[in-house]
Amino acid sequence: MGEKMNEMLEIWKNQLTVLVKWILMSLVTGGVVGTIASIFSYAVSWATAFRMAHFWVIFGLPLGGLLIVWLYKKAGEEKNTGTNLVLSVIRSQDEDVPIRVAPLILISTVITHFFGGSSGREGAALQFGASVGGWIGRRLHLNESDEKIIILSGMSAAFAALFGTPMAAAIFPMEVVSVGIMYYSALVPCMFASFTAQYVALLFKVRTLAHPYPVEDVPDFYSFQTLKFLILAIAFALAGVLFCVMLHTCEHKFKEWFANPYLRIVAGAAAVIVLRFLLGTEDYLGLGGGVIQASFKGAVSPEKFLLKMVFTCLTLCVGFKGGEIVPSLFIGATLGSAMSAFLALPPDICAACGMVGVFCAVTNSPISSMLIAFEMFGFTGMPFYCSVVAVSYLVSGYYSLYKEQRIVYSKTENKYVDRHTK
Repeated sequence: MGEKMNEMLEIWKNQLTVLVKWILMSLVTGGVVGTIASIFSYAVSWATAFRMAHFWVIFGLPLGGLLIVWLYKKAGEEKNTGTNLVLSVIRSQDEDVPIRVAPLILISTVITHFFGGSSGREGAALQFGASVGGWIGRRLHLNESDEKIIILSGMSAAFAALFGTPMAAAIFPMEVVSVGIMYYSALVPCMFASFTAQYVALLFKVRTLAHPYPVEDVPDFYSFQTLKFLILAIAFALAGVLFCVMLHTCEHKFKEWFANPYLRIVAGAAAVIVLRFLLGTEDYLGLGGGVIQASFKGAVSPEKFLLKMVFTCLTLCVGFKGGEIVPSLFIGATLGSAMSAFLALPPDICAACGMVGVFCAVTNSPISSMLIAFEMFGFTGMPFYCSVVAVSYLVSGYYSLYKEQRIVYSKTENKYVDRHTK
């Protein structure tokens, strides 16, 4: 009896030691990454405001692209594969995310938004969060396993500070690397780093605790209306698949047509400028937050989601930086809003379901998608969010934004597949 008690006490002692270690490290990681993310958020907001006040800035997009390519070449990161590099590093035994990735991706993303590229910022957040987390791990001389965990917590911190969804931010890095396997050993550091970074963002007034897109008009779930949401979910899954296919195909084609990265990025920038003036609108430049907001207030025109795909492909596939997550939210919101008119449904709940439905389809992260819905829209439409996410996850198949993401278990049967996404 005495030996068992001593063994239990030793186990509890070790667990408490690990708990204290990770809480302290996650507080440091969340504080550092949250501060950088808040400054970065202000920089992107300033760049966006300046561009919107001076329409002629978009003519500098080719010059901004040339600067981005030069910066990456100068830093020896011209072969950097972005978020794919981060996913690869977490599974690798001998790779690191260099600290120089952090300033590179932050500066390049601000340049992209300043000149009007169609891009997000959360992709940049995952990269610089991983870079800073890895740097902290190396400074603290952590072993290989612990360094991977602190990289995940850095990603959570950056996502929470910029996105304002700490619960989803804590889970997303653990879920997105290998679909079907959760890195639960990172749960404590990711959770504490996430909420710490959100608190820092609140102090900087980058975020608030209010739901950014409150949904109020929600139909009865136990009614005929639910069948309409099944149609929506399938449409969101197919839109996510189309977006992934377009991104990967355009990236391949642009590299085939323009082997020189300087020429490639200038060609993409020129195409964005021409399209912007042909359409006579800036709706598809930058983050597109105004269009997302409008999607919740009334049905938008049905071509908006397709045009956002085109603008984003022309931006990201040629070498501009930022990320694909916010564009995927734009695509989902506008598609859902447009379909609400045909299905006679409230636009706000359709736009909300579209955002998380397309997000799930392109990231294969259903748990994170549900948490994002709760944190962004509230719990009023909870049954619809969960249903749409579940259907979208199944119907979207094995496509993904990230080539390095792995599907460990089948989506359609209880079977180990361990395959790369398409």
